[in-house]
Amino acid sequence: MAPIADSRQQFDEIPTVVGIFSAFGLVFSVSLFAWICCQRKSSKSNKTPPYKFVHVLKGVDIYPENLNSKKKFGADDKSEAKNKSAMPKNSLHLDLEKRDLNGNFPKTTTKTQGSPDLENSSPKHFAERKKDSVSPDSLKSITSLSSEDKQDKLGTLFFSLEYNFEKKAFVVNIKEARGLPAMDEQSMTSDPYIKMTILPEKKHKVKTRVLRKTLDPAFDETFTFYGIPYSQIQDLTLHFMILSFDRFSRDDVIGEVLIPLAGIELSEGRLLMDREIIKRNVRKSSGRGELLVSLCYQSTTNTLTVVVLKARHLPKSDVSGLSDPYVKVNLYHAKKRISKKKTHVKKCTPNAVFNELFVFDIPCEGLDDISIEFLVLDSDRGSRNEVIGRLTLGSSAEGTGGEHWKEICEYPRRQIAKWHMLCDG
Repeated sequence: MAPIADSRQQFDEIPTVVGIFSAFGLVFSVSLFAWICCQRKSSKSNKTPPYKFVHVLKGVDIYPENLNSKKKFGADDKSEAKNKSAMPKNSLHLDLEKRDLNGNFPKTTTKTQGSPDLENSSPKHFAERKKDSVSPDSLKSITSLSSEDKQDKLGTLFFSLEYNFEKKAFVVNIKEARGLPAMDEQSMTSDPYIKMTILPEKKHKVKTRVLRKTLDPAFDETFTFYGIPYSQIQDLTLHFMILSFDRFSRDDVIGEVLIPLAGIELSEGRLLMDREIIKRNVRKSSGRGELLVSLCYQSTTNTLTVVVLKARHLPKSDVSGLSDPYVKVNLYHAKKRISKKKTHVKKCTPNAVFNELFVFDIPCEGLDDISIEFLVLDSDRGSRNEVIGRLTLGSSAEGTGGEHWKEICEYPRRQIAKWHMLCDG
């Protein structure tokens, strides 16, 4: 009986030993998992961001109508207290509770300061770029303009340029704009924002946020573009488009600023600049270009085959001198659009070759109530695509459009191609 009792005692100790080892294993696993998570988090924070640019907001509310003055984006309470103590009385500061009925900020008596960065800038840059820098005389001349001159003036844009040699990054800071015209006739104010494009390749397109109901917007937004060698800076051009947001229609274009970077030296640090906003340069041409299309009507299947072949002599709708055209095809029945197609975008060319075929089913017998519309547009990822030219083919169309339509009706099952002049969109 003694051996049996000893074996039972040994079996009773096994669950206790297994529980102890399980507890130690659980604690070790949790500790290892926490350590791995911390290592991954630290490694992610040290990596270079994979995107092309970094957008930074500094101390300005994103939506001034929804946030109070205490809620700042990208700044904590301690930094705000330091900035308030170090900020002089005549510097620019957005106090949302001091706006008037239209939402505009009251103008201070002295306008010799544009932003805090302008105060802390070294006098060396001002000596080198007198025509580009901010001077009290230039600001006084702006404030002393008559009402007639202010109507002709579109305002001034303030910005800074910098090149980070460690990260090989080009940095553009859009500081503010002053003296913008009122695009809303009812409230006599604007909702401005700025689109910026690096030309000529147009790979980098960015835009600021919209500031509501102000003619002197203070954006203070920084855009950092990685992967641009310093040797290529001289070949680039900055294009700023100043617009006013419109909720119910296309945004109003206030003006533009074009900055060729040739001859601008950024090796000595940040460069502060200002430029007068000019009217948008609408490049007119003798025509809107031509479009080659081929049509074939199949009476047996009651289908219309449309081939968009080529476009040539398209106008320069972009400031870079080149367009990114594509064609949108709309089919109408009794003046109601029943189908739509579009071609691929052809990059940077005034003479595009598409060679794309579309087949439309006709809902009625014959082509009497059918018309087809071709819209040639310039692709723009940052805003709405601009219409370069328009072409309409149908029984009621005039000129070559009506003649082409008459031929495909008289000769079904025959593919007929013609060049057509585009009209204004």
